[in-house]
Amino acid sequence: MIARDQIYDKIAPFVDKPIIKVISGIRRCGKSTFMKLMIKRLLDKGISKNNILYINKELLEFEFIKDYSILNSYVKEKFSANSEKKYLFIDEIQEIKDWERAVNSFLAEGTIDIYITGSNSRMLSSELATLLTGRYVLISMYPLSFKEFLIFRGDKATLIEDEFQLYLKFGGLPGIHDLPLNDEIIFQYINSIYNTIMLKDIVARYAIRDVTLFERISSFVFDNIGNITSAKKISDYIKSQHIKVSVDTVQNYISFLKDAFIMFKVQRYDIKGRKHLEIYEKYYASDTGIRHSVLGYRYDDISLLLENIVYFELLRRGYRVSIGKFDNYEIDFIAQKNDEKIYFQVTYLLSGKDAIEREFRPLLKINDNYQKIVLSMDKIWGEDKEGIKRVNIIDFLLKPLNDILR
Repeated sequence: MIARDQIYDKIAPFVDKPIIKVISGIRRCGKSTFMKLMIKRLLDKGISKNNILYINKELLEFEFIKDYSILNSYVKEKFSANSEKKYLFIDEIQEIKDWERAVNSFLAEGTIDIYITGSNSRMLSSELATLLTGRYVLISMYPLSFKEFLIFRGDKATLIEDEFQLYLKFGGLPGIHDLPLNDEIIFQYINSIYNTIMLKDIVARYAIRDVTLFERISSFVFDNIGNITSAKKISDYIKSQHIKVSVDTVQNYISFLKDAFIMFKVQRYDIKGRKHLEIYEKYYASDTGIRHSVLGYRYDDISLLLENIVYFELLRRGYRVSIGKFDNYEIDFIAQKNDEKIYFQVTYLLSGKDAIEREFRPLLKINDNYQKIVLSMDKIWGEDKEGIKRVNIIDFLLKPLNDILR
């Protein structure tokens, strides 16, 4: 098992505190392994294994825990003869009906440190809302970053540029590193994960009857990552295929993809008007490997794939991300954290004056003192045009942002 230090650093301040630690993310992104690593850290600190209880709802031995009442009884029984500090880990908690009632009770007792994971944002958010404000912390886990991808590759890694091409193609689901990085094998494995999510977490959970229509809409969104779109635009496209579908249905189906952490929606922000816009958003796939397992790998999409990777890297680093609009110009990302704000343009190559003009012009229009960066695969980087930085994307993915901004 390889530590996900970036996640642990976010959760560490809340260990042993009377706060429920919630780790959310797409299935197979590493949540279960992270829990096991958390347990190992506790054991290494001298905590007795009798003080630790791990429940994984994906294992048959825990299938009997179907609702909050059974969960409550099971945990009480396991910890009955124990008056010391106890640690409870529950994996894929959304599979337990009304789980929040039991978890809230455990928290109220004050003797159990609680960690839970979930793969459905809607169920987590609605159930967490029943808990008292400030009684939980939500930590998002995403598939591997490129830096983590290289750690998983270990001594198999070759030239950094070649490794990045593998990352672009196969994505960051940790399980791929147990297999030969062969197109047929990896995409078959990833597609099986995708089908499980679609059937178990979406089709069955939301009782979708027209599965073919749902798959068409899903494929359209995958095909248009990084492009400005809307539910109406998708509806119009499906209708052009002589298939009836309402805008509401499209919105519902996209919300199911978001709930399962397959797709992420990014709002547009009008920089000049200082407000978020209600229409024409962008979507990004949580893992490029999943997209390619559905549509096939197309190198011609590299600019959009790079944009997708940068978006999730910004999320991993704790930024709130919007796409920007300034008059008729588009800014790929506005990243904000506390009082910090950074504007990003992402492109494949700045090959010639036209490309440079296209990427720099929108940033030059913004008249403020926040940092502006153009990311590309070019080797040349530094400052260009009124302080706007040019940065190589691989360097951006592997280096702390403070080092890049110096």
